[in-house]
Parts: sequence; C-alpha cells; structure tokens
Amino acid sequence: MTQRNFEQFFKNPKTWNEDLVAVGGDFHPDRMLYAYTHGIFPWSEGPIRWYSLDPRAIFDLNLVHFSKTVQRKVRKNHFRITFNEAFKAVMLGCSYREKENTWITSGFVQAYQNLHRMGWAHSVEAWNDKDELVGGVYGVAIGKFFAGESMFAYESDAGKTALFHLFEKLRQSKFQLFDTQQLNHVTWSLGAYEIPKVTYLNRLESAISDLTPWVIPR
Repeated sequence: MTQRNFEQFFKNPKTWNEDLVAVGGDFHPDRMLYAYTHGIFPWSEGPIRWYSLDPRAIFDLNLVHFSKTVQRKVRKNHFRITFNEAFKAVMLGCSYREKENTWITSGFVQAYQNLHRMGWAHSVEAWNDKDELVGGVYGVAIGKFFAGESMFAYESDAGKTALFHLFEKLRQSKFQLFDTQQLNHVTWSLGAYEIPKVTYLNRLESAISDLTPWVIPR
C-alpha cells in the first residue's frame, strides 16, 4: 500500500497531548488509511472530527472471555455466521441500535463501504434460522491490526457470537492488535482494557509493519 502523506493535516499523536487531532477534511480512502495507521479515527461528521485517544482501549486476543451462554450458542451453531456478505446491512444495524445518538451517519456508511470494496474493511454477520440478519460486527484490518468499529444485536448474543468468530479468525491470522477505542460496559465485560496512547502507538507500528489487506482464512 502506497500512502499519501497527511502529516500537514493531522496533529502528530506522538507529540500532541489532546484527543482531538484534526477537524474537517473528507472520508477519502487515502485519508482514512493514513489515519488508522497513525492511531487516528473519525468520530463525527459535519464537520469530521478525528481523534487519537489517551488512554486507548484494546483487546488481548488471547484473553477475551465470553459467557457460557455465548459459548453454548457457538457450540450449537445457534446462529449462521458469515463474513463480508452484508457489510452495509451490518453498518446500518449498528447505526439503528444507536438511534438518534448514532455517529454512523450516511458519510460514515459510504466511507467504510469504500474501504470494504478495497478489502480494508470487514463485517461478520449472524443470521437466525429464518435467514434474518440479527447481529453483526464490522471494522478495519490493516496488516496484523484490527480496529473494531461497532457491533449490534437484534437477538440475544447475536452480536457477541459474531465477535467470537471474528476473534477466532484473527487469532488464526496471528493478529497483534485489536483496537476498541474506548471502554464501555460491553467491551469491559468481554475483557477489554486501557493502555497509554504511547504504548498503543508503539504496538500499532509493529502490527502494521506489513501494510496488506486481510485475507480471511477459511
């Protein structure tokens, strides 16, 4: 991947001491990929606000813990799980979950669809026995780095089941870093924790040493 340089647009997260690192710009894939590979992500539209949080919340792929109920549903194939079959629908499911407070506006949907078409953004879908989409998760994968963006569930544990399978595939692919931006009750309950921004940036640099899209193992 050849990157355009946006260092004149973004404050450098390594030396900038505030969470907000830029306002404005656009959702062009080159700007998005530059942002993610420098520890930055967009969090609003109109104008676009770009952040690099301190501390930063992450998952250790080997220390995630799911409830016995979720694990039982995984064993029994309670949901049919697919990858990248309904990317836009997953994003819309996440936006509907947040209702009027959603940050997943139309510009975000289009931006991540563009990344998805280029092979940088991925979704995991959970379907019920009526073949209805009832849960899912999506995010951005670069090298051995995955940025988890959002998750939703219309049926109990559907989103967490999709996340369980995502973690399985990431472990198979030997991913090094899973970013979940900031803690909330759900991510904390699954084992996410915070690290200083400087530690995050160092780990990110290692994880993206090979700037390639993720090929999901079968």
